Amino acid sequence: MAAHLSDELLKEYGLVRSVVVRKGDTVKVVRGIFKGHTAKVAKVFPKKGCISIEEATLTKADGKKVARMFRPSKVILTKLDLSDPWRREKLSRFKTPERDRAAEEGAAEKKQAAEEKEEAAAEKKEAAEEKKKAAEEKINAEKKKERNDADKYPVFLH
Repeated sequence: MAAHLSDELLKEYGLVRSVVVRKGDTVKVVRGIFKGHTAKVAKVFPKKGCISIEEATLTKADGKKVARMFRPSKVILTKLDLSDPWRREKLSRFKTPERDRAAEEGAAEKKQAAEEKEEAAAEKKEAAEEKKKAAEEKINAEKKKERNDADKYPVFLH
């Protein structure tokens, strides 16, 4: 029963996309009537495949308040409870500086490729403008020649 990590946690933990949900984790609901609601996980029900979060309750017909159950796929983990040393150690494996460096290098390569693309597009645009300008000059030269020819041979009307 795992839920996806938020963007901030994804940056922090590298290649891990989802983590098992535990009591004490902070989650944000992304589907349903409680969409946007952020709270701590109150209880985990492994057999049902659901979790309940604090302050997310439904009112029954007789007036009782019951906890609303959520599937882990409908929430995003925004803060992890790292009080358990085993979990902290397990997650620290995904938090190595080598991966951070690799991510930075990948970002630098993407940035360089984007700049090269922009330069190529600018050069292509300049070439198109030059071609257009040359075509306009050719048309103007032809029009000027026609005017000169018309001046040499005037048409007489009767």
